[in-house]
Amino acid sequence: MADPPVLLLSCEHGGNRVPEPYRALFASHTELLQTHRGFDIGILPLAKQLARELNAPLATAEVTRLLVDLNRSVGHPALFSVISRSLSRAEREEILRLYYHPYRQAIEEQVAQFIKTGRQVVHIAVHSFTPKLHGQNRNADIGLLYDPARPLEKTFCRRWQQKLAALDPQLRIRRNYPYRGAADSLGKTLRQLFEANDYLAIELEINQQIPTENGDRWPWISNALSISLGKLLSAGISAE
Repeated sequence: MADPPVLLLSCEHGGNRVPEPYRALFASHTELLQTHRGFDIGILPLAKQLARELNAPLATAEVTRLLVDLNRSVGHPALFSVISRSLSRAEREEILRLYYHPYRQAIEEQVAQFIKTGRQVVHIAVHSFTPKLHGQNRNADIGLLYDPARPLEKTFCRRWQQKLAALDPQLRIRRNYPYRGAADSLGKTLRQLFEANDYLAIELEINQQIPTENGDRWPWISNALSISLGKLLSAGISAE
């Protein structure tokens, strides 16, 4: 029997820390740093819980996405925010050298090492989304993002949705919502490097309203995510 897949977790927007050299740049943006534009609110504790309970490696970044967005490719218009975009090209290259490339390269190397040993890798990037954007309510509690062109990713998310729904029928779980799973991301970059049968890139998106406003329900949902994911991984992953 083949070994179960290896789970690798990442959290690209875990915090809103501003490194000391850039604090003057953000001096007038302290309120913005506390919003969803500064980081993925409420999500880092979940990523740590999943890593602990499922014994999985976790890569985290706590530098604010307003400095550089680690989930965007170089050249993407949202790589730098309206604040950091004002820096010189040399300054922006220094930010990439210090914070962006080391983070992404470490994950890439970890995936490559697992695959080299013959293991299938399920990479889950843990994120959260604002309940309302541009005046429109987001109609989901949990989003599972994947590339529809990669059958294993599609099957994985469908089965995870089913297992979550069985544990908590009240959860509003949608696939490829509120974003498209094939859109620009760290996972999309890694898909270009690794075969679809070896590497699955999944984004777990949590409505920020749940960890910030749902009180006792959030621990139960966190546990449901961990339980369902553990069962899914132990069963192995194959296309239908």
